[in-house]
Amino acid sequence: MSAVKSGVRRLLGRAGFDIVRSTDSRGGVDDFIPFEATIRAAQAAGLSVGDYIDEIMNGTPGTTQSTIEELRALDVFTADPKTVLEVGPGSGRYLEKTLKECSPGRYEIYETAQPWANYLVDTFGVVSQPTAGSSLAPTPDGSVDLVQAHKVFNTVTFLCASRYFFEMARVTRPGGRIVFDVMTETCLDPATVRTWATQGGTGHDSYPAAMPRRTCVDLFETLDCSLEASFLAQMGVASTEVLVFRKKP
Repeated sequence: MSAVKSGVRRLLGRAGFDIVRSTDSRGGVDDFIPFEATIRAAQAAGLSVGDYIDEIMNGTPGTTQSTIEELRALDVFTADPKTVLEVGPGSGRYLEKTLKECSPGRYEIYETAQPWANYLVDTFGVVSQPTAGSSLAPTPDGSVDLVQAHKVFNTVTFLCASRYFFEMARVTRPGGRIVFDVMTETCLDPATVRTWATQGGTGHDSYPAAMPRRTCVDLFETLDCSLEASFLAQMGVASTEVLVFRKKP
C-alpha cells in the first residue's frame, strides 16, 4: 500500500469513516458511488471528490488525471471548445479536471443520479439536462464542440451505448470532437478475461460490458466522424480504451 493511501486510510479511521463502498452494486450511479457518504469521506480525507474516488475507492490513483493529460497531448482542450457536453459525469471527476484545461461558455451534463447532478450544478455551474433513455434530445444538432463520456459505456448494454453514439454524433458540430472509452478487445486478452471472471466480483447488471472496437470505428465513419487517436486507461482490475473522434468539417 502506498504512503498516500495508507495515510488517508488512517485519517478516515480517525474521522469515523470507513472507505465508502456501495451497498448495492446493481443499482445506478447514486448507489454505486453513494453521494452523501462519498462527500463526507472525501472531506475527511482532505481530497477532492474525484481524487478520493480514484485514490481510495478505486485504488487507482492518478487515473483521471492521466486521461486528461493524454487528451491534452492530443490538443483536445487547446482547440478551445466553447461548448462541452458530458454524458454520465457522475461525481464530476473528469468534469472538474476538464474545466482546469479549458473554459467553455456552456457545459451540459446528462446525469441520471439526481444528487450528483445537483452537486455538479451547484459546484461548477454546469447545465443539467433532463435525461430520458439514451437520448440527448434537449441539445440541438451540431451545437457542441466537445462531447465526452468517461467510464460510462463499459457499464451499460450494447444497445444503450450504441444509441448514445448516434446522439453524440448528432449534437457535435463539424470539426468538433467526441471522446469516450469502451472495453474493446484490446482490453480483453485471455488473462484479463480470467481476472474479470475470477476476481472482478459479480458486477452490476451489464458491468463490465464489452464493445467491439471495429464496430465503434465503422459506425462513427458512417456518421462523418473519423478516429483520430486511442489509448488505454486503467479501470478496476483491467483497462478500458479511450477513443477520440473528430467530426468531419
